[in-house]
Amino acid sequence: MLWIFWLILGFIVLFIIIKAVVIVKQYEGGLIFRLGKVIGKLKPGVNIIIPFLDVPVKVDLRTKVTDIPPQDMITKDNAVVRVDAIIYYRVVDVEKALLEVEDYEYAIINLAQTTLRAIIGNMELDEVLNKREYINSKLLEILDKETDAWGVRVEKVEVKEIDPPEDIKNAMAQQMKAERLKRAAILEAEGEKQSRILKAEGIAESLRIEAEGRAKAIKIVAEAAREYFKDEAQIYQALEVAKVVLKDNSKYIISENILDLAKNFINKEKVKK
Repeated sequence: MLWIFWLILGFIVLFIIIKAVVIVKQYEGGLIFRLGKVIGKLKPGVNIIIPFLDVPVKVDLRTKVTDIPPQDMITKDNAVVRVDAIIYYRVVDVEKALLEVEDYEYAIINLAQTTLRAIIGNMELDEVLNKREYINSKLLEILDKETDAWGVRVEKVEVKEIDPPEDIKNAMAQQMKAERLKRAAILEAEGEKQSRILKAEGIAESLRIEAEGRAKAIKIVAEAAREYFKDEAQIYQALEVAKVVLKDNSKYIISENILDLAKNFINKEKVKK
């Protein structure tokens, strides 16, 4: 029976040793309460306490992410919007976090909800929809200031969603559709205008090239006539050549009467001689 006694005693000693050792992780902190009074802080690593008299309380010091539950809020112009957000915070003072507030996470969520309602209530609907960054910065400023007494630092606040009433959504959708149609019509008109300009420029360039070609042809004909024909024959042949060259040209019109008059003038000059 003696061995049973020592076995039980061994289990009791082992249990007391286990209770006396508190292991704290690197990202944790905490306090040691002895009969309800703080007697020290827990540090990362192994901490020795008196079992049954000391109570260790740990706190996670890493940044935590907490949702602010969605809630309906009334804007300054009496529009109802549904807003939810996310808070990034961490404990920077373990003693304040455990002694100054019962549940700092619950307190932060409720404070964020009331603060967000106050901010939205001082803004009109258009401002709420268009000034999300302002809402984030204002909410962060107020929360960080108020939670300082709890040993908590609010690092970032992000409004996740702002959900306006259904009729406002429909109006916004119609407005966006009208804007898209307007932009499409403008782009189409600009494209058509550009196409017409390019087409007109092409026609003008074609006419210019054609005119230059005709002019060069007439010049070549005139120079050839001056070189190979003499006296009246030169004039007569030049007119004949010009008539042939310009016969089918709709751009340059030379009356055939002019050619007849030129011939008559040559014949008269011959009679005079």
